[in-house]
Amino acid sequence: MSVSAAKTFTCLVSHTRFLCTLRSRSRAYDYHSIVVFRLSSTTGEESRDIDSDSNSTPLSIDSMQIYAMESTCPHLGADMGHADIEDTDVGLVAVCPWHRYDFDLRTGHSETGLRACTFEIQMRNDEGNTSDPVIWVEAPGEGDWEVVELRPVSEEFADPPNLSQLSLEDRSSAKPQEELDQPAPTTLLEWAVLILNTPQPQLKVDRTRQAVAAFRTGKLKSVGRNKPLARPPPDMPPRDQLNVVQPGKVAKRGKAGSVKSRIAILHALANIEQWAIDLAWDMIARFGKEKVNGEPLPHQFFLDWTKVAEDESKHFSLLRKRLEELGSFYGSHTVHAGLWESAQQTSQSLSSRLCIIHLVHEARGLDVNPATIAKFRNAGDLDSVKVLEIIHHDEITHVTAGHRWFSYLCEKTEQHPVATFRQEVRNHFSGALKGPFNEEDRRKAGMTPDFYEDLRGELGQPTQMNDQTD
Repeated sequence: MSVSAAKTFTCLVSHTRFLCTLRSRSRAYDYHSIVVFRLSSTTGEESRDIDSDSNSTPLSIDSMQIYAMESTCPHLGADMGHADIEDTDVGLVAVCPWHRYDFDLRTGHSETGLRACTFEIQMRNDEGNTSDPVIWVEAPGEGDWEVVELRPVSEEFADPPNLSQLSLEDRSSAKPQEELDQPAPTTLLEWAVLILNTPQPQLKVDRTRQAVAAFRTGKLKSVGRNKPLARPPPDMPPRDQLNVVQPGKVAKRGKAGSVKSRIAILHALANIEQWAIDLAWDMIARFGKEKVNGEPLPHQFFLDWTKVAEDESKHFSLLRKRLEELGSFYGSHTVHAGLWESAQQTSQSLSSRLCIIHLVHEARGLDVNPATIAKFRNAGDLDSVKVLEIIHHDEITHVTAGHRWFSYLCEKTEQHPVATFRQEVRNHFSGALKGPFNEEDRRKAGMTPDFYEDLRGELGQPTQMNDQTD
């Protein structure tokens, strides 16, 4: 059984490594992550020499040197997206960044005796499309599977380096990494607590990038489940040089028709993204030691939420840079902490946190983002549109992460996902879940209408749904 990547070959030319997340169509809780490696260059006509007389062209896969392998090392769960690729006497191998275990890219065999799962890839000229064939990958289990995410592992593997994207991500103007005021953390949970207690936004971004890179590449090998934390996660992450007010005290932002209005909207979004960085790290710091039916959370849990933290840092940097281009700066407007109030209300339950923060608040972002993007486009602010489109695309994957791990909890505890979600919302949210709903993007993330239609929270204290509304 094969599963279509629902992506054409051209989707693989921007980078040499991609994270591909699959979800079973019949078992919504069943996710699987693989890494797709493309080792050949995409320049030259030979790379696009597709045999139009055949529906399946494995020779093209060979010429492009495309391989698929499970995303985590079978030894201790290291991220294989950052593996070294070496050409040995027995063929090409991926070398784990943690302990240097090597795995054959074709067979998954390792001289250590372990074996990583590898997956067959085919390139097909579906429906007569000979110029841009469709990539198919072998399914990881029984039944039909769908691709819910295909994204570059990181800009480290851009091919060639995308200078415009580097500029968009604000790397050229980023401030130097400040010296830590204490010894560098030795576990992921220690990093999470440190970042949560970092009030300065640029340093929060810098430390996030440093922690995620160290965790992915093996410089940071321990999550820290069994090591006591010197201090717990803060009840409220501190903020530096921001005027934080109650949600109802924030000024109206308008409809993006003027530069002043667009600055106000972008500033509000930057505030959301700074809180979102903290929410990703709080997920790790607060719930990283939990066990589900006596079992620790899988390593993939930490890979997913460090990726979310990195994305949110990127989003904040993009928005801050755009504010400066428009003649403003982050901190020029009042902000509120309404999103963190929901985090406090769900601090005792991983299930509640996943539901309210990621499957309610973040899913609501999927509903309102397209309208916000349309307002900026109508105003002719295409540079801001580029930023907002990047954010929206990434947020779909964040809701998917929430759905993945909520479904994991339900499967392990034998609870029905839809019924459990609806009860969590009744207990921990106030008011109705407002439409109109972006059903297409919600469905991509695993959120079918039976989760959210005709649902009202019964929590006594009001909660603001999303900061992007007027």
